[in-house]
Amino acid sequence: MSLIDANKLTFEYIRRNKDGAVDGINRAVDEVDLSVEQGDFIAILGHNGSGKSTLAKHFNALLHPVEGTVFVDGYDTTDADRLWDIRQTTGMVFQNPDNQIIGTVVEEDVAFGPENMGVNSKEIWNRVVNSLKSVGMYEYRKHSPSRLSGGQKQRVAIAGVLAMHPKCIVLDEATAMLDPVGRREVIESVSELNRKENITIILITHYMEEVVGADKVYVMDKGRVVMQGTPKQVFSRVDELVEIGLSVPQATLLAQELINKGMKLPQGILSSEELVSEICRSLRII
Repeated sequence: MSLIDANKLTFEYIRRNKDGAVDGINRAVDEVDLSVEQGDFIAILGHNGSGKSTLAKHFNALLHPVEGTVFVDGYDTTDADRLWDIRQTTGMVFQNPDNQIIGTVVEEDVAFGPENMGVNSKEIWNRVVNSLKSVGMYEYRKHSPSRLSGGQKQRVAIAGVLAMHPKCIVLDEATAMLDPVGRREVIESVSELNRKENITIILITHYMEEVVGADKVYVMDKGRVVMQGTPKQVFSRVDELVEIGLSVPQATLLAQELINKGMKLPQGILSSEELVSEICRSLRII
């Protein structure tokens, strides 16, 4: 079985009026099928309200399906007796790192998770050191989190999750509040964890440039998965992405404009370097 398996997953939010009576039902996730293997780097894209964050909260049982099933490491997320196992398997990093950082010193904050798991003291500090080194924050271990930049805080939040030794880390819009430098720092950190430590990464985002290194991309709209494939396959469908309110990487958009003007370029160009190379090849400069 896959690390995460969602089958016909459906979730609804119920609206109530001031008297408590049901005033409406919003289907946020609508019969989603999704499979994630250990070591995958998965990106889930969608505009605000598409259902991507609601979907993410099912991966460590913060939410439970109204219909369908979600299995994490073989455990049904509706099984209350397996809740601890599920949350040890899948760690969550949210949008605002200040909501996850509770320690007054970086290393103490990273130690908080394994302490609550009952890990012995020697192992805790081994994990703290290794986790901070993994995200490039070891030299800041004695600092107050309040003195860190947004990107650095988010990397500390990732280290805190990493210290609990999850098989999977879900980043739910974890770069949304960061500047471009902070976003790049975080994406580079999680990409390295994926490559070097085989940690499964599920990245929930609406920044197209962040997903070019993913193994597979899912695109959501109105609670449904409307596209899936490699980044190159998905970003080859520029017009469809724009139609559902998503942008595409600037290099991809420029390449599509050049293709529309008659230049012979491949579909799904993802980076400026790739675009320059393909233009030169098309013009026989190289």
